[in-house]
Amino acid sequence: MAKPIPPEIQGQKYISLTSFRKNGAAVRTPVWFAEENGKLYVMTRSDAGKYKRIRNHPEVRIAPSTMRGKVTGPEFSATARILPPEDWPHARQALARKYWLMKVPFLWSKKNVFLELEMPQ
Repeated sequence: MAKPIPPEIQGQKYISLTSFRKNGAAVRTPVWFAEENGKLYVMTRSDAGKYKRIRNHPEVRIAPSTMRGKVTGPEFSATARILPPEDWPHARQALARKYWLMKVPFLWSKKNVFLELEMPQ
């Protein structure tokens, strides 16, 4: 069973999602996220660097951050999973409940995919 979402992450508007290149170099990206049932959901694109890095190495780090990516709190380990298309509606709805801009059609692309982040034990 996964650990609960840390209180420092709960209720934040942005998190810094750190993914790792094949050579081990860390790359931070500020992202929107939704919390539900002890998991975090993030939308990205299948042609984005973070998607490719997570596909190769699912261990990530997350931390509360500003919109520009400045980390504002402690960092936590997490495991990212690329969701299959049948799970996308659930993740999309969770994000739409939190961010009204998620309801605007111009954000939708055929390249959008969703990630599920879980805190390891």
